Amino acid sequence: MAATALPPLPPQFKSIQHHLRTAQELDKREPVVAYYCRLYAMQTGMKIDSKTPECRKFLSKLMDQLEAMKKQFGDNEAITQEIVGSAHVENYALKMFLYADNEDRAGQFHKNMIKSFYTASLLIDVLTVFGELSEENAQHRKYARWKAAYIHNCLKNGETPQPGPIGMEGESFDVEREEAGSSSLHSGTSQPTSSSTYEANNIPTSNYTGIHIPPGAHAPANTPAEVPHNTGMTSNTIQPAPQNIPLVDPSLYSAQSAGEVRLTPEDFARAQKYCKYAGSALQYEDVSTAVQNLQKALKLLITGRE
Repeated sequence: MAATALPPLPPQFKSIQHHLRTAQELDKREPVVAYYCRLYAMQTGMKIDSKTPECRKFLSKLMDQLEAMKKQFGDNEAITQEIVGSAHVENYALKMFLYADNEDRAGQFHKNMIKSFYTASLLIDVLTVFGELSEENAQHRKYARWKAAYIHNCLKNGETPQPGPIGMEGESFDVEREEAGSSSLHSGTSQPTSSSTYEANNIPTSNYTGIHIPPGAHAPANTPAEVPHNTGMTSNTIQPAPQNIPLVDPSLYSAQSAGEVRLTPEDFARAQKYCKYAGSALQYEDVSTAVQNLQKALKLLITGRE
């Protein structure tokens, strides 16, 4: 865990407060993800205000935290190689999303799944550290953020949420008020924060029935979200979910490398990327994703085509 304490959060950096809090929560459990949460906050903060004295002081301390973490985990490929780091953060975000989606579709509505949806959206924000979001991740972020607001407001108003993708408009979620009232939402010390509410114009108003959200039944066996004891859920509520393992592409059995095939440096880089993605997926027992990426790497190496 980074030892350098941060000064109070300047009001200008309100938009990154929850990313920093997520970093705190993950310091022990997922230090790699915590590192990139801070890196995202650092980069975003620099764009917002790097000249005001209080902002410069805050960013300087945040940079000290990043340097300390980089030194502590300097032998971790997920820190030293962006390809590995990107796969690691993406897999963790998807795992968080699928856990919440699984609970949602099963009609298991509780504060921990709301937090999982919201945290997944924050971690997809963090993926912008590595470049532009894919369309799929952008949709997952919108859906997760909207679902967190929708389910929270339903429970607050004594209504029963509708599971799965539905069309809703104008949901808002007062994160700070909810956090203040429930210890299940945070396990670590809090960053100094000011009130933060999802405004209605920040919540997607589209009908989500047309978005291809992965079925919750595909959630990995071990979720990163810890089910709080006060939800009334028994220990066997979350069971290891059976995984749909993709069939091996039959063409790979008969594929032969033509003598004229010459792999370019870009081909080797893509093959390495697929292997890294597969390795990261296996850390989360996501066999399906691992198999898919290994097949892509193998096909590219054998045929020179994807």
